[in-house]
Amino acid sequence: MPLLKIKNLSVAAENKKIIDDVTLNIKEGEIVAIMGPNGSGKTTLARSIINDPRLNKQGKIYFKEKDITNLSTDEIARLGIFLSFQSPPEIESVKTGMLLTYIKDNFDEEEVKKSGIKLGLPEDFLERGLNVGLSGGEKKKMEILLMKLLDPELIILDEIDSGLDIDSLTKINDIIKEMNDKGKTFLIITHYTRIFQKIKPDRVLIMKNGKIVKRSDSSLLKVIDENGYDGV
Repeated sequence: MPLLKIKNLSVAAENKKIIDDVTLNIKEGEIVAIMGPNGSGKTTLARSIINDPRLNKQGKIYFKEKDITNLSTDEIARLGIFLSFQSPPEIESVKTGMLLTYIKDNFDEEEVKKSGIKLGLPEDFLERGLNVGLSGGEKKKMEILLMKLLDPELIILDEIDSGLDIDSLTKINDIIKEMNDKGKTFLIITHYTRIFQKIKPDRVLIMKNGKIVKRSDSSLLKVIDENGYDGV
């Protein structure tokens, strides 16, 4: 039985259809890559899973056989689904350390601080407002730290590789591999194959114009590198 099942999903925003009749099953413990050119519907698919209220959906989404199509985003998150922000917001009025005490049981400030610094976050990140004063790459590292602390079952990473240098990509690869080895499931949305340094996706899906137009194994990554999306 799939961990996540998307059935005949069509999505529109502001009267424009973005996703057209997508069906997708993801098994527990898989790493699934969704790739494609800009504007193909990848991010909208991720937002549909966590039920962004700005979207108009038709079809069904199930998580562990539970219909989550119309649940609120916070209910979906509590069930064990995490979505990283493509562009994480700055929230000056919410201190990072205070936020983490609410979302993490038995919050250990020193351990969390060490983990953040190891990822490459500033030493004072816990005293700052959430993401305040962080670079684009540092904001992505904060998303990874939140992912580790929340320890969800299904992790959706939306362009987590954008803005990261090669060393940071290596660290994030190590974290994804470690969590996947423990049975965590990943849906990785990206334009580029560079995120897959040490991790090998079980399946690679190509989206164009709101549809999944190609489904294959990790060998498709080489084809994308050599020919781009027009050659797939």
